[in-house]
Amino acid sequence: MSAVNKPVNQKAWFLILPVILCVAFSAIVPLMTVVNYSVQDIISPERRVFVGTEWFMAVMRDSELHSALLRQLLFSLAVLAVELPLGVLLALSMPAQGWKSSAVLVVVALSLLIPWNVVGTIWQIYGREDIGLLGHTLHQLGINYSYTGNASDAWLTVLVMDVWHWTPLVALLGFAGLRSIPDAYYQAARIDGASKLAVFRYIQLPKMRGVLMIAVLLRFMDSFMIYTEPFVLTGGGPGNATTFLSQYLTQKAVGQFDLGPAAAFSLIYFLIILLLCFILYNWMQSMGTQNPEETGHA
Repeated sequence: MSAVNKPVNQKAWFLILPVILCVAFSAIVPLMTVVNYSVQDIISPERRVFVGTEWFMAVMRDSELHSALLRQLLFSLAVLAVELPLGVLLALSMPAQGWKSSAVLVVVALSLLIPWNVVGTIWQIYGREDIGLLGHTLHQLGINYSYTGNASDAWLTVLVMDVWHWTPLVALLGFAGLRSIPDAYYQAARIDGASKLAVFRYIQLPKMRGVLMIAVLLRFMDSFMIYTEPFVLTGGGPGNATTFLSQYLTQKAVGQFDLGPAAAFSLIYFLIILLLCFILYNWMQSMGTQNPEETGHA
């Protein structure tokens, strides 16, 4: 058959022009502005001095930044370590179909509908010793709990708050992955006499790899940029126990009005997130493709 020459219509580019303009306005222009600020010493709106990479070097030598980065990494890894298995377990225990499935989905998703600042306020009241259910109960049990005075209590409270707020997202993604598995796989497993653990290991978990990868990337990026909840709950304290990278950046830009260092730090912050997400993505990809012969044999 002879090849058919299709006409090329360049007018189709006009269909995506609104998207290009929106992205340029909301992402590219602000990013270029931050790059511009990061290489200047802004003395006043009329006076600016080009300093090159001076702010980048100053930020990289900042010991407070190193501490905030360590706290942020520990928090994000703790979030993934708790929310992923808990979300998968919740997805496995949810009804597969019927009105019960719809009701459970609605109940599970309720916490996702609460705004971030309201979540911080809820847990701020919840943890108080005088009127909060959690704080009062722990006090009655003889446990000395104070998220405003004890650094460990504050850190654990922020972690539990994030787990309560975002584990349903992992559960919903896992539930969607489970529902996409054809029944033929389960029928073959029943014929072979496979146990529930074997079904999870060799059928459900491999088929959920795609949605779990999305869950890992979403939760890592979101937890690495957390700001509102710990700010409302603890204000970054006690001391600097819950001062994560986003709060440190806000203190630089708004509190101290150091726009040059804040711009340089925001670019470093952005590159750190990209690098870590790239590492996580490639690691999960390699986890799903290694030893295919062994998995097929099992």
